[in-house]
Amino acid sequence: MLKEFREFAMKGNVVDLAIGVIIGAAFGKIVESLVGDMIMPVFGAVTGGLDFSNYFVALSGAVTADSLAEARKQGAVLAWGNFLTIVINFAIIAAALFLAVKGINRLKAQETRKEEAKPAPRQEVLLAEIRDLLAKK
Repeated sequence: MLKEFREFAMKGNVVDLAIGVIIGAAFGKIVESLVGDMIMPVFGAVTGGLDFSNYFVALSGAVTADSLAEARKQGAVLAWGNFLTIVINFAIIAAALFLAVKGINRLKAQETRKEEAKPAPRQEVLLAEIRDLLAKK
């Protein structure tokens, strides 16, 4: 049983998937920081100091706080500003992954074209000529 598990775990697809998940999690943190620490503050400065992370709608009359953290302590809130920030994070991650996959596909296509452009080996050319001569008879 242990041997079967080791064989399963060492297959290329499982290891590749694990590496992809780890890199994806780290990439997600980078993008989250990019949006939260760089893009949203600049966007807030351009729009007159808007800070989306603290935008919310109180769902209870007991909520009187001005910040999202305090409002959550007081009652139910609809944190639409936080949601907007997460949507922007997702859009950036999706765009980056799209560009990465597009680049990889382009490289694979170039390799395929190079393989197709290689001339056939001499033996195959001779065999094709013999086949064509036999077909004419």
